[in-house]
Amino acid sequence: MSMTDPISDLLTRVRNAVLAKHDRVDIPKSRLKLELIGILRDEGYVRDFEVVEDKPIDKIRVFLRYSQDGTPAITRLERISKPGRRVYRKADEIRPVLNGIGLGILSTSRGVRTYDQAKSEGVGGEVLCEVW
Repeated sequence: MSMTDPISDLLTRVRNAVLAKHDRVDIPKSRLKLELIGILRDEGYVRDFEVVEDKPIDKIRVFLRYSQDGTPAITRLERISKPGRRVYRKADEIRPVLNGIGLGILSTSRGVRTYDQAKSEGVGGEVLCEVW
């Protein structure tokens, strides 16, 4: 099966795992996905992740974060730029997600960045997703 949009696939797998209250989810590994998951970990949306060596393709095992009462850290995970309709933002066009409660992730010339990082570095890029 060919994958037309691996980022959408990643977001859908995480979204489904959260809805099913799973502790973790496995995702086929790529450099872009590793960077994206790293940001989600650094920003507190997932507990951690590890790379699982597997044939024919390695996997990223993502450990999901829930509060004491079982509320998931991720309530919404939204793909913004899609293969059929790419969305780009310049550094000065970047706005906070949900008045700063959420997190936006861009793919820039300097790698994958959060909205805040991209804004402070003065770079724009393709809007991958928004999380809250």
